[in-house]
Amino acid sequence: MDGPFIFDLSMVLLVPGIMIVCGLLFMYKPPRDINGAFGYRTAMSMKNQDTWRFAHRFCGKIWFWLGLLLAPLSAVPLLRMSGRDHGTLAAVTICIQFLQLVLFICSIIPTEFALRKVFDKNGRRKNS
Repeated sequence: MDGPFIFDLSMVLLVPGIMIVCGLLFMYKPPRDINGAFGYRTAMSMKNQDTWRFAHRFCGKIWFWLGLLLAPLSAVPLLRMSGRDHGTLAAVTICIQFLQLVLFICSIIPTEFALRKVFDKNGRRKNS
């Protein structure tokens, strides 16, 4: 394994690693205060402290499990590319990272659905 391969492998494991760490942080120690700088920030999640905590715990679970799933699913295709030319390796790395980014962004969808299921449009918990 040469330097470019090690670099590309570390790059494809970076997003799953961040998802695992942030997922754990969001589940067990979400940002205390609603802020515009750090955390799961959408209009619905920032309605009040209850929606803020709910969104972080819910999204944190998604990120944690998705990170655990993506780590091997990202590393295996790249490991199969070991010994190939750097152009091929780079193309595979870019494809893997693009798919990771799409899944990372798509985690917003179930979180927003869950927020809307539990809270009304003003951020109050629904009675049911």
